[in-house]
Amino acid sequence: MPTVGPIGAPSRPLLRRLPALDGRIGAPLAFVAVLALTALVELWLGRSFLGPDHRFGWWDGNIWSSENSQRVADAYSLSHIIHGILFYAILLLAARDLPLGRRFLIALLLEAGWEVLENSPIIIDRYREATIAVGYVGDSVLNSCSDVAMMALGFLFAWRARAWASLAAVVAMEVLCLLWVRDNLTLNIIMLIHPIDAIRDWQAAGRPMP
Repeated sequence: MPTVGPIGAPSRPLLRRLPALDGRIGAPLAFVAVLALTALVELWLGRSFLGPDHRFGWWDGNIWSSENSQRVADAYSLSHIIHGILFYAILLLAARDLPLGRRFLIALLLEAGWEVLENSPIIIDRYREATIAVGYVGDSVLNSCSDVAMMALGFLFAWRARAWASLAAVVAMEVLCLLWVRDNLTLNIIMLIHPIDAIRDWQAAGRPMP
């Protein structure tokens, strides 16, 4: 049984059993492996690779559309880039002595785990009940894999950028989404945990007229 730290987190010896992923090949291989694992798990759980309409698409910017969360990218892709920036910051503080490649792998696994959970019936139903996503059917496998890739981009950006630039990027993306689609990562978390009617009404007011 693995030992745990004072707050229940896995101990460093457990984390050190993960591959270090040093060199130029390790991290890309881990990225591809986690993408493949995410796709296989979601397909095994019955998710559709291209969504209910079985059509491939690069982009859909309308959060009210049935194509939202089915294409390669959408407005919520920015939230997953933010995931990567936040994962980098958290792991830098909590596991600074771990090699960068190992922290990158942890971030990939965290994001992949969330994608699988997000597309489970319990979270899909929660989105429908608590947020403006009343017609949400879950992500396509394609979109889930893209979300993991977006997280990786955010992680790598945070690795190369200064702390102030990462913070500015997070604020800019949150404000952009707020003005653009009346939703962002912050509101998404709030509405999933503790829905607020005033926020939901304000978001719903932005729905295009039929």
